[in-house]
Formats: sequence, structure tokens, C-alpha cells
Amino acid sequence: MNPIRLAIVRQKYRPDGGAERFISRALEALKDQNLSLNVITREWQGEQNSDWNIFQCNPHKWGRISRERGFAQAARAIWQRENFDLVQSHERIPGCDIYRAGDGVHRRWLLQRARILPTWRQKLLFNDRYHRYVMNAEKEMYSAPELKAVICNAEMIKQEIITDFNVPESKIAVIYNAIDSQRFMPGSEQARQQIRGQLNLSTNVSCLIYVGSGFERKGLESAIRAISATPKHLIVVGKDKAEKRYRNLASELGCNNRVHFLGVQNDVLPYYQAADGLLLPTLYDPFPNVILEAMACGLPVITSNTCGGAEFIEQGKSGFICDALNIKELIGSINELPEKAIGSKMGIIARERVMNQNASLLSQQLVGLYQGLVGA
Repeated sequence: MNPIRLAIVRQKYRPDGGAERFISRALEALKDQNLSLNVITREWQGEQNSDWNIFQCNPHKWGRISRERGFAQAARAIWQRENFDLVQSHERIPGCDIYRAGDGVHRRWLLQRARILPTWRQKLLFNDRYHRYVMNAEKEMYSAPELKAVICNAEMIKQEIITDFNVPESKIAVIYNAIDSQRFMPGSEQARQQIRGQLNLSTNVSCLIYVGSGFERKGLESAIRAISATPKHLIVVGKDKAEKRYRNLASELGCNNRVHFLGVQNDVLPYYQAADGLLLPTLYDPFPNVILEAMACGLPVITSNTCGGAEFIEQGKSGFICDALNIKELIGSINELPEKAIGSKMGIIARERVMNQNASLLSQQLVGLYQGLVGA
């Protein structure tokens, strides 16, 4: 039987990006299957595996709309030329066979973002040319006759797509991300003390971790405001061009000595192992990998009800689900967390919940989908 020639489309591969980590884990999980793996991308940062064929296309761009439209046209030209059996796009490009909705539904994100904007800016947001382009591209893609299947990484996103685009439920597969629970695992007391020593952080204090770039969407302001009303510390891993504003907020609230900005880290594992919980009150997030990573490390999680990762949280047992902007609710949840994650009941339940989300399951689900589509 000839291998299925699969092309995965992602405009820019960045090692610390959530979608990119899904792609690399999926490609790794699929390497021993009867698949010919190909990636169409504008830019690939990081290692390249000899088992993958990389097709790079980097058309000129003069702005965000030009960037999106130019890559869509170039990527489509490549997959039509190569005549792949299946094209799985992680970008909103009409004409693909499979779309992985890792970025969720754009209008839903705008609705959540509008909650933190003044009224006059809300109107500008929805009339913005770029946002209108993205929403139109999304609508065209979901209505394109070529679309055979949609992969969602959360039930939340599946329901949004059914409601907003009238896509038949039979076309949508919910396939959660994979986590290597043998790598992401609770650390020892020694490891906890070592990394805290590097951060000049006492082993006696309770410390939460926030992981994510794009601080506005990921809810860092809410996290800082909530932390300021507790005695706990917060480790911030990630980057944002407006970082100074968040540092100033911590100073204004009198907790700058308890909020530790570390920037992007190539290896987040030691910081999970130094923490006692994950705090991610994100405005809108289909399913951030950091939730699986933190839970695998034995950390209870506080996240929002507009985060697909909340589907893995059992309220009060492995963490808490709050409204992203309800600071009082976030404070109450933070105070309910165990002072120390290591050996806590919440941490144990959190790790047990994600143990089955491995590469083998991801591979099985994806290959089953691909074979069903090619054989259809």
C-alpha cells in the first residue's frame, strides 16, 4: 500500500508556539505510520527532521493582509502542484482538505477582546480591515467544497464552529493535544529548591506560574491583579512588546517583588517543577499546551471558561475555572490552591487526568481520520 502523502500547512514555525508544538508532536507521532510527511511554511525555526519534506514559500508582503493573502496563494500553488493526497492547513486557507482550528473562531476571540476595550474601540475592532479579512477567509474556508474534515482541540471550539458556520457535526473531530508525561512530570524537592535558588525565591513561599506570550489575550493583567491580593508569588514565562506596562502594573499594585518576569524560556519544565500551580486566566484560548504540561507536572490549574483546556479541569479537585475578568473569583480560587503542589491531592488528580493524552493516542486518532478520508 502506497503511503498517504500528507501536507501540513503552517505559515511560521516557532519552537515556543502552541500550534507549532502540536505540529512537531504530531509529525513525531506519525513518523512510523504509512505516511509521507510534508510541511508547507513561510519560515521554519528550529530543527528539521530528515523524515519530513519542507516546502518553504516566502512571498513579499506589505502588511498583515498582504502577508496572509500572499502565503495562502503560495501555499495553495504548492499543494496543487505537488498533488498531495491530503492537505491539512493550520491557517485559514480555502481549498484545504482538513483544517485544524487551533486558533479557534476569530469572531469569538474579538468578542472576548472587546470586553476589555472602551465602546469606541470595540466598534473599530470589528471594522478593522485585517479582522474582516480573517473572518471572511474563515467563512470561505468552512464553506469550500474541498473541505472534508475539521480537527478541533476542544469541544468548546467544535460547538462554536457548528453554531457560527453551520458545519455538520459529522465533519468535526475533537482530537486533544498530546503530552509526554514521562518528560513533563513532578520534580523532586531538590529540583524545586535548585531553580528557586536561581530565582532568589524562598522555598517556603507558595508560587504560581503563568506561561504564554501575548499578555493581553493570555490574561496576565488579571493574573497580576489577583496575585496582588494574596501573599503568593507569580513566575511569568513568555514575552510581549508591552511588558513594561505589566511591570508597572505590578509596581502600582505593590506586588512587583512577587511577580518575576523571566521572558521566553527554551525549557519551561524546571519552572513548572518550581511552581505550585498554573494561573492562566486567558480571554480566549482553544487549548493551550501549557495546561497539559502543567497538569503532567502535578500542578493544579486555574484557567477561564473561555479556554478549551478547562475541559480537563474538575472544579475544586484538579483546579478551578473562572471568568477571565472576575478578579474576586480568581483570588478566591488562588486561595483555595494547596500551598505546595508536590504531594498535594489536587496535583495528583491533575497529573492522573492527562496521563492518557500521549503521542500514541494522537497518532491513532490522526491516522484513523486520514485513512477514513483517503478511503472515502
